[in-house]
Amino acid sequence: MSEQADDTEVLAAALAWLQAGKRVALATVVRTWGSSPRPPGSLLAMNDAGQFVGSVSGGCVEETLVARYRDGEVAGPAPTLVDFGVNRQEATRMGLPCGGRLEVLVEELTDPQPVGDLLARLRSGELVARRVDLVSGEVSLLPGNKGVEFRVADTEATKTFGPAWQLLLIGDGLVARHLASMARQLDYRVTICDPREAFAPITPLDGVHYSRGMPDDAVRDLSDQARTAIVALAHDPRQDDLGLSAALDSRAFYIGAMGSRTSAQVRRGRLEALGYKPDQIERIHGPAGLTIGSKRPAEIAVSILAQITAVRNGIQDYA
Repeated sequence: MSEQADDTEVLAAALAWLQAGKRVALATVVRTWGSSPRPPGSLLAMNDAGQFVGSVSGGCVEETLVARYRDGEVAGPAPTLVDFGVNRQEATRMGLPCGGRLEVLVEELTDPQPVGDLLARLRSGELVARRVDLVSGEVSLLPGNKGVEFRVADTEATKTFGPAWQLLLIGDGLVARHLASMARQLDYRVTICDPREAFAPITPLDGVHYSRGMPDDAVRDLSDQARTAIVALAHDPRQDDLGLSAALDSRAFYIGAMGSRTSAQVRRGRLEALGYKPDQIERIHGPAGLTIGSKRPAEIAVSILAQITAVRNGIQDYA
């Protein structure tokens, strides 16, 4: 059983179980009310042996959902909508916080081919929208819209699958380690790039990819730049500027650089000397992060990730 899994891992588990001849269902959070732990679009695959991969509630209702599926209470030829936490007593019993409530769509999967086709398209780097007819259960695969992660209407639900949101950190160190750990909790695929031998990690972080190549190459190697945030943390212009100049030529949705306002002005001059125009340089959030008045590495990491989240969610008015 695994709750910490991205969509590709959930689909891969479902495919493997189908190919092994198991009964398999896909569960998707379609609506939430109150303080539900997981957002709409969160995904879980489960089988009739009681195994599951993914999460719809951060551990509150998974066992109940899987047991009901195993016992035949949910799923069938047509999709089933299941409510959890409808009243305060049920919410408390299941561990949903503050009277939270969620509605989960359960689909019985019978054919491994559509799951395999979706996985193949995702692994080739495509952004794919999977649309489910809530009445018939018919599934359509359409070109994805990077601005729409999940949408539900009266008769259909659409979830966008694609290259995971990515975070590229240029330069290792305390802030990078804190930021990488926090970003992993938000399902980012994290890469820390630092070619300097002195900064080679003694204890690499679980789930984080490390690159010993040059920062500009790391940016160019990104599989889906539009779903990527890039933050320069090296405090070394030779590293930071290489990564930032490549980032300015990319489609990254967020570019940031740690440092003071003075260092940001000096950096602007260096980038202008390289031929970048003021409107291009304005893409860089520098100093990176929200203004919180802290010099502690973990708190700086919190401020940077908060700013990345605000930009990702289309929030323009933040301090």
